[in-house]
Amino acid sequence: MITIGQLADYAGVTTKAIRHYHERGLLAEPDRDSSGYRRYTAQDAIDLVKIRTLADAGVPLARIKDLLEAGSDALTAAISEIDRNLRDRIAQLRRTRDQLAQLRGGDRLFVSPEVADYLGELRELGVSERQLRLERDGWILMQTASPEDAAVWIAEKRELIADPEFRVVYLEHDAAYDWSPDDARLPALADRTRNWFANRDSRSETRPVHNPTIARLAAVSQPGASSPAWDRLAQLVKGSPNS
Repeated sequence: MITIGQLADYAGVTTKAIRHYHERGLLAEPDRDSSGYRRYTAQDAIDLVKIRTLADAGVPLARIKDLLEAGSDALTAAISEIDRNLRDRIAQLRRTRDQLAQLRGGDRLFVSPEVADYLGELRELGVSERQLRLERDGWILMQTASPEDAAVWIAEKRELIADPEFRVVYLEHDAAYDWSPDDARLPALADRTRNWFANRDSRSETRPVHNPTIARLAAVSQPGASSPAWDRLAQLVKGSPNS
């Protein structure tokens, strides 16, 4: 006869686990002796080792009691079923890991490699995360609705971001999002923006747009796509009478 601590040491489990098996009805709970201790027998040790073995193999505790009482053929069939379920779970976990690996790829999960590279260049330039989200979400819409336009425009975007003057204008425009609409820097930025476009032969205006609706959709569906300062800047660039 042994104590619960000795039984736990023998089977390689904790006394807490043994008490839990008692509560689940997996292991019979012996009566206390005259000293107030529960004493376990060799059969208890055998049963506990069986329970631990099945639990370690991934058998749900709810099924262990039936398996302990099952005959050889029933036990073999039940174990085969559990094995199939485990294989399914392993396959699902592998799919989940593959998805996580894709997520670690960041933007490449949602956009083409060319667009992802472009977004990476913007990030290296110090473009704000807000602007990066706007860019990425716009490209997701574009690539889904009009892959032809997206392929044409990303090539031009990559050329634009290689232009030092354009980079300066782009970064200042990004920063202007948080400016006051009365900020004294806005007129100068509008002049630089207007001059840059005037000095560049924009090929995007001569390229056919296969799906012009998507541009309007992108403009109205992205939270944070404008601000009071950006609205004011757009008026100044256009030379609005209200500017």
